Amino acid sequence: MSAPALTAARAGLIRCGDCELLSRAPQSGGNLACPRCGATLHQRKPNSIQRTWALLIAAYILYIPANLLPMMVTTSPQGTANDTIMSGVVYLLSSGSWPLALLVFLASITIPLAKLVSLTFLAWSVQRRSTWQPEQRARIYRMVEIVGRWSMLDVYIVTIMAALVQMQPLAAIDAGPAAIAFGAVVVLTLLAANSFDPRLIWDPLGDHDD
Repeated sequence: MSAPALTAARAGLIRCGDCELLSRAPQSGGNLACPRCGATLHQRKPNSIQRTWALLIAAYILYIPANLLPMMVTTSPQGTANDTIMSGVVYLLSSGSWPLALLVFLASITIPLAKLVSLTFLAWSVQRRSTWQPEQRARIYRMVEIVGRWSMLDVYIVTIMAALVQMQPLAAIDAGPAAIAFGAVVVLTLLAANSFDPRLIWDPLGDHDD
């Protein structure tokens, strides 16, 4: 049986969550301040799983109105029209703009849901102290982080979709209630990914205690 891999925790090192400096852990087990920025050092992010679950639950709740409530409210002499994200996708398909319709569908519906499901799986597996495929789970987290950097693209795509709709004179477009919920889902997903500590994936494989 191969020896366990040498990790920072086994080597007695702690990474600062603020400035990324790697420091020596105190032998007494007391608190240690980062010598560079003065931040308190922790072996693992405090209450990482609890905060991640709370943010994910809030994001799931807001994901529903973000897709069911109107994203755009169009006012014209002919009346008022409410458009959801899906109705915008259908409009783009019917007008022949299928590449833009696909982009809107992926950026506004598929990708946010995929990020939520991925983070839910990671939090659930860590809470169960699963040892299943830690490398694959670490890659999933890195993918969520990479996609998270482009999360505001979801909001920009919806804005572009509104601008491309052919409007009649004297018409006006206002953001609907779904726009607030959608933006909140993006922010909550980013915060959930930031609060999740990927080092927890590897802890069940060794003898390190959080």
